[in-house]
Amino acid sequence: MGRLFWKLFLAIFLAQLLTGWGVGFLFWLEHAARQNQSPNMASVPGSARPEGPPPAFAPGGPQPRPPGTSTNTQEFQRPFPPGPRPGGPRGLPWQPAVIGLIASLLFAALLARHLSRPIVGLSKAFKDVAGGNFDIRLARNKLHWQDELSDLGEEFDRTAAQLKMLVHNQRRLLHDVSHEVRSPLARMQLAIDLARQQPDKTPESMARLEREAGRIDHLVEELLTLSRLEAGACGQLDDTVDLPELLGELVEDARFEAEAKKCHVALGGDAQGLVKGRADLLHRAIENVLRNAIRYTTPASALSVGVENHGEELCVTVEDCGPGVPQSALETIFDPFVRLGDARSNDGYGLGLAITRQIIEAHGGRVIASNREQGGLRVEMYLPITQANTASA
Repeated sequence: MGRLFWKLFLAIFLAQLLTGWGVGFLFWLEHAARQNQSPNMASVPGSARPEGPPPAFAPGGPQPRPPGTSTNTQEFQRPFPPGPRPGGPRGLPWQPAVIGLIASLLFAALLARHLSRPIVGLSKAFKDVAGGNFDIRLARNKLHWQDELSDLGEEFDRTAAQLKMLVHNQRRLLHDVSHEVRSPLARMQLAIDLARQQPDKTPESMARLEREAGRIDHLVEELLTLSRLEAGACGQLDDTVDLPELLGELVEDARFEAEAKKCHVALGGDAQGLVKGRADLLHRAIENVLRNAIRYTTPASALSVGVENHGEELCVTVEDCGPGVPQSALETIFDPFVRLGDARSNDGYGLGLAITRQIIEAHGGRVIASNREQGGLRVEMYLPITQANTASA
């Protein structure tokens, strides 16, 4: 048993012991006082026989003394034998006190063990987590009790799972960043070697160096943006943004980009509403989804973009006619560096949708991806309408 157990045990035991002895002593005093208030009448000095004629003797009772019989009353005034008088105060109740002492010991030990055991388990679990073991779990059945201590164990389980996911994501992010940076650096090194070996191709090598440096710069910028969004350092989000108007501007830009694939971008919905946030961040979030849809949709197809009212939220929907996403990957497409299909066929780093989710969640919304029945991907972005706009509606 640890120090916490003995501290709890002594505290509970002393409290019970003092309480039990105090209550027992009070009862003993009260009992003694009651006994002293009704003493033996023969021992009370000054007691006299009541005046008046002698009481009549009932038939069958003791008969009057015959004449000439001695009337000496000393024989009736014999003292009591040595020892305590009947009804007098007795000593302390030692037998109940011993029984209470034993019961207090058992109860204090059980209660101290109940309180200290889960805390000791939590202490060991925290040591394991500090050592890098995030698989430790303190389930309710291991704590044996369903109270605040078991709730604390469940919170520890959720915290350990969250820490495990964060550490895993950090390691994966470091691996992915290293991989993404290594490729352009290798190409830059080849361009430098080519310029040294063939000076006549120096202009081509310099152009290659500029492109690869631009890619690295773009990757670093995306990583910094994602890092700031995850840390909540995206600035003040208190501007009023007309989302339908912003969506119209984005669709015009997307139509110009979709002409290269002979795709048509249709804008639908007549929703009205204002959202609170930053227009540049919302512009980037929706633009990432639109560019992703244009990239993966089939040539000469139609893209659908709409905005609708859903209660106190505005829902921006983007649908394409591409191959869609496997059902098991619908949640992972919003994670950093996730690219489905042939990753070499595009210039992206798998950060666009991750940035979109962070921006939408920073504005109090949510993003949902699903596959269309007729083929393609459907992305829904929900944003809360400002209270002022709701009241005016």
